[in-house]
Amino acid sequence: MEYTTVKKEGSDAFVEKKSRFIGSCCPVKTEEEALAFIAGVKAKYWDASHNVYAYILRNQGTQRFSDDGEPQGTAGIPVLETLKKSGIVDAVVVATRYFGGILLGGGGLIRAYSHTASLAVSAAQKIVMRECLLMSLTCDYTLYGKVAAAVPACGAVVDETEFLEKVTISFHLAPEQEGALTKQLADATNGKAAAKVEGRKFFEFL
Repeated sequence: MEYTTVKKEGSDAFVEKKSRFIGSCCPVKTEEEALAFIAGVKAKYWDASHNVYAYILRNQGTQRFSDDGEPQGTAGIPVLETLKKSGIVDAVVVATRYFGGILLGGGGLIRAYSHTASLAVSAAQKIVMRECLLMSLTCDYTLYGKVAAAVPACGAVVDETEFLEKVTISFHLAPEQEGALTKQLADATNGKAAAKVEGRKFFEFL
């Protein structure tokens, strides 16, 4: 199970016929986070002619947009469509416009707002998130070397290693690799060390 989103907050800008467009994008998980980001951008660019926005959330497939005073269908929908064409969810884009005195027309506005959204998404860096198993393994110090080699050999990523009376390794890996990991650990430790699943979480897929 995986989805596409953006890695971080990012922004970029360009000028079209003296109108300055600024695209701002941010990863969000909830509608409250999206609205808070929109409010922050509006406060930053309080003197702008328009602060158009759109966001898509994975939760219940929520999609919202606003033209913020631009002609209907020329601003919010192009921004939303840019997100949808990119396959991006859990993200919000605000497209800010400082009007330069020259009308762009319906087609010109659609192209300008689509481009603004594309710039914002690029600045925020598109990433794929994949659901992984959260796993842990506790072993004696005598087995640590073999275990430490076996875990990453199966594509697992170590998140934390705790050295107490015994060594506990916490890591995550793709669900389809669980079988290979079980076999690798059994072979490396003669069945003396086995990992257990603690839960599931989404991680950036590299």
